[in-house]
Amino acid sequence: MNRIALIGVIVEDYSSVIKLNEFLHEYRDYIIGRQGIPYKARTLNIISIALDAPLDTINALNGKLGSLKGVSSKCIIQ
Repeated sequence: MNRIALIGVIVEDYSSVIKLNEFLHEYRDYIIGRQGIPYKARTLNIISIALDAPLDTINALNGKLGSLKGVSSKCIIQ
């Protein structure tokens, strides 16, 4: 059974962006939409990712994103 989830991501280390985008591409079939907000005053990016996916898939993506250097992520699941 699929769940709806929102993953909030803060990127502080831009060297992780390429790998982050590879993960998002890998899970593209489950992504409903995403929004990126560059916050220049704090030199970071804020990304929100909406998903419709099985719980294991949501947790796997969230774990991969959170394992990247300079990237933190939190997930809300319905």
